[in-house]
Amino acid sequence: MKKISYLFSVYLLLTIIFISCNKNNDDDVPVSQNLEVQDFIWEGLNLYYLWKDNVPNLSDTKVNDADEYISMLSAHPNPDDFFESLIYDRQNTDKWSWIVDDYIALENLFQGITKSNGVEYGLFFETGSSSNVFGYVRYILPNSDASPKNIERGFIFDAISGTQLTIDNYRSLLGNETYTMNFANLNGGNPISNGTSVELTKFEYQENPVYITKIIDVGGVKIGYLMYNSFTSVFDQELNTAFAQLQAEGATELILDLRYNSGGSVRTATYLASMITGQFNDELLTKEKWNNDLQDWFEANHPDWLVNNFTNEIYNTDANNNVILQEAINSLTLSNLYVITTGSSASASELIINGLNPYINVVTIGGKTSGKYTASITLYDSDDFGREGANQNHTWAMQPIVLEEINKLGVNDTDGFDPTIPLEENLVSLGELGDVTEPLFARAIAEITGSGKLIISNDKMLFFERASDSKELTKLGNTMYVEKQLPLGIIRR
Repeated sequence: MKKISYLFSVYLLLTIIFISCNKNNDDDVPVSQNLEVQDFIWEGLNLYYLWKDNVPNLSDTKVNDADEYISMLSAHPNPDDFFESLIYDRQNTDKWSWIVDDYIALENLFQGITKSNGVEYGLFFETGSSSNVFGYVRYILPNSDASPKNIERGFIFDAISGTQLTIDNYRSLLGNETYTMNFANLNGGNPISNGTSVELTKFEYQENPVYITKIIDVGGVKIGYLMYNSFTSVFDQELNTAFAQLQAEGATELILDLRYNSGGSVRTATYLASMITGQFNDELLTKEKWNNDLQDWFEANHPDWLVNNFTNEIYNTDANNNVILQEAINSLTLSNLYVITTGSSASASELIINGLNPYINVVTIGGKTSGKYTASITLYDSDDFGREGANQNHTWAMQPIVLEEINKLGVNDTDGFDPTIPLEENLVSLGELGDVTEPLFARAIAEITGSGKLIISNDKMLFFERASDSKELTKLGNTMYVEKQLPLGIIRR
């Protein structure tokens, strides 16, 4: 938007005065830089934010008066605070938009690269408490710091380095690069220390989300099992290879385990849906709903850019639009899909369920999904909000919610998908992931074979209120994002 840039240039000199009057500015960041960042924040949200029409300060008229515009940018000296001031109904509606001051770290996240000790865990409130929490180990990442140590799925922990975990401190305690995890006995949800512990250290780690791929033969029925833990686009080829294996071994049914998959790339979700099926090539999987201004532009100029269709090939490019991966998709042409879900199954995991529902029989086993029905996009401070030409004065970037994904029937479930077959994980007897006796896997097998035979446990089922999990402690959390080059015709800067 040329007018904004002009107004900002005219008033940049005023920041010198602002600096002299605001010596306590956050982290000693120059206010002139802050206003530059905040100008970027406002312009990006004004153009792309899904709930733009619900935020008065994002109105196009805000740039009609230069004094008013600069005053608005200056009202929150901290860019994080300014960003939050423009978010709509943070507690109930937009729980997912975020901003970072280091887009290099952000880009690593999208490549599946994080600082990790290898322990993936869930957190629950202790029985009868609204403050104390405890964790349980979900799985251990291979070749990580934790993998050779005495820690495994099902271990309970209630303290870190001797400090009780609470809803207020778990982020800081579990966010440390090195800490001691103190284990406990579950004790009905009020854990008691068992005196054992393990020291863990985080290192830079890239997780392959294709965690388990296998075939089991049950009475002549070849059932594929795929545990897939994140829609990470740099591992699309590994995902396709997993389906090549399932195809080669003759899988006629598939159990897709998304119980801990909090989402990721919409493009990767489209590939996965196409691998599961294959008979719907070029038909509509999902359609995007942007804010009113952008939706009108897309529908008038390029309605084809609003759709995500089933495809028969993987086609990925880098930031410079160079082709880095192009190969035929390995498809199973299934008419039934069995999906294992929990409250940690979110965004792109829910897209798979919702997008496939109009086409095939989708049976979900486990818990209700998260209810993350929107997608975000990465915005940089450049002329077209893309990575190339990003402002060299800072490394801030945004990941605002920009669209909702709906299926072929125009349907989505904003509150999460209720399971077809409810069956919560039992912390008393979790079972080994991928083992046919693991309760959720066993129940899916029984549904496929029609045997109705379940592995009956004598352990009492205990229910706890969910607090968080290890993936939510990363910035990506349960993010669903789109990876597309936005058209030049709608650039306003």
